[in-house]
Amino acid sequence: MYEVELKIPVDAETTRSRLRDRGAERIKTLQQVDTYYDAPDREFAETDEALRIRVERPVSGDDVDQEENGRLEEKSARTDQDWEEDDPNGTDPDETARLTYKGPLIDSSSKTREEHETVVDDKRETAAIFERLGYTPAATVAKDREYYALEGYTLTLDRVADVGEFLEIECEVSAENDVQSAREGAEEILGTLGLEPDNQIRTSYLGLLLAAEELRDQ
Repeated sequence: MYEVELKIPVDAETTRSRLRDRGAERIKTLQQVDTYYDAPDREFAETDEALRIRVERPVSGDDVDQEENGRLEEKSARTDQDWEEDDPNGTDPDETARLTYKGPLIDSSSKTREEHETVVDDKRETAAIFERLGYTPAATVAKDREYYALEGYTLTLDRVADVGEFLEIECEVSAENDVQSAREGAEEILGTLGLEPDNQIRTSYLGLLLAAEELRDQ
């Protein structure tokens, strides 16, 4: 499976209004915490791969019909430590954990990658298995993510802690020769939202976070 994805820095409030005007259907809002791992046998930063455990929860009180002046209540992205303090036993029934592997970028014009993902029952045991095998936590990315559907694509409006606000548009295709047409469709939708596809960035949120931290440390 290939995930065809484009990501553009945006102003969240303006883009949210444009999505509504364009007729996009708002699906849900989640808080996500992604823990990325380093491998014992190769450098993922060099191979352009990623391995992560994602933990996500619905935003408290979120309802697709509850908006104030067409705008969601602003919430700050929470960290995994915040969630552990709320639920020290890790038994929140609304919480979902996913294990994801992302391969190297295969397209010079988007963030398209091979991707494999599955739900895991116990995030702590999964993390323990990783660490016993020599995989160590590298960094954590926290964000609030609003999901929209439009013309067969999933669009997410993201507020990433310590990084910024972005719009991602994506779809999945089963064959590599379908990537180009899927990317062109995504670019067309971005254009109707008043966004320039050439402004997309191919750096992951992890990469953006690490770059921001490096700048702060200088």
